[in-house]
Amino acid sequence: MNLGTLVSETRNPQTLDLDALTTIELVSRFNQQDALVADAVKATLPQVANAVDAAAASLKAGGRIIYMGAGTSGRLGVLDASECPPTFGVPHGRVVGLIAGGPGALLKAVEGAEDNAQLGEDDLVSLNLTPDDLVVGLAASGRTPYVIGGLKFARQTGCTTVAISCNPDSPIAHEADIAISPVVGPEALTGSTRLKSGTAQKLVLNMISTGAMVKFGKVYQNLMVDMKATNVKLVDRACRMLMEATGASREEAEIVLKQTDYEVKPAILMVLSGLDAASARAKLDLHHGFLRAALEN
Repeated sequence: MNLGTLVSETRNPQTLDLDALTTIELVSRFNQQDALVADAVKATLPQVANAVDAAAASLKAGGRIIYMGAGTSGRLGVLDASECPPTFGVPHGRVVGLIAGGPGALLKAVEGAEDNAQLGEDDLVSLNLTPDDLVVGLAASGRTPYVIGGLKFARQTGCTTVAISCNPDSPIAHEADIAISPVVGPEALTGSTRLKSGTAQKLVLNMISTGAMVKFGKVYQNLMVDMKATNVKLVDRACRMLMEATGASREEAEIVLKQTDYEVKPAILMVLSGLDAASARAKLDLHHGFLRAALEN
């Protein structure tokens, strides 16, 4: 696939005059282009839903969600993975972000790394990939060898695979069980896929990880009840979540949370069911961490 023929690489006729615009005209033009992204993602929602279900199934089977990409795409995967432990209380290593060239490529491009298909396979081998893992390949162009190599190896291993690209019918789409291809059109700045393509990929990643965590029992109502309260702000958020979910006073919330080491999920169950901390945790374990099920049964 010739790079110049890709939608993400063509020139945008609506932004040919960027260097002649006033500042407010410039940012308005960017904003007009960004407004197209949500509809492009909307068109892929059936495939995104399939990816959410696959991600939840991997987590429930004891597997991992593994993102892999290069450049902006790789950085977005690492970002999403790094935010899952504090947000949802999952152990580090359950959601993994791989970037071509290794961690150093987050800050400085590693020349040639994305062109090496073997490197994609090697990075997955180093993780001791298993069939229970879900591998999500990210490439705005849809043709990055690093991602293609990883997806091919993941399929050979028996993993479910997902490809996220911003070009239709891309090479990585053909290497995946689930292809998500939000076509956002030419970038405002030609070929700069950290713009609309990057935004689209982040929206999709947000839905995959958040949706999977909802289905993995990490959310009650719309509250992140497995959040780790690791600083003053998050302790306050834990108190507010407990108050909102139960109607408890601030004083009562603080008393109960101290008994659970500021874990919100057992604290909610304690207030609503009258259980002590140990019994609340045992009941949650019985229902695989799903708070709603623990409350209703």
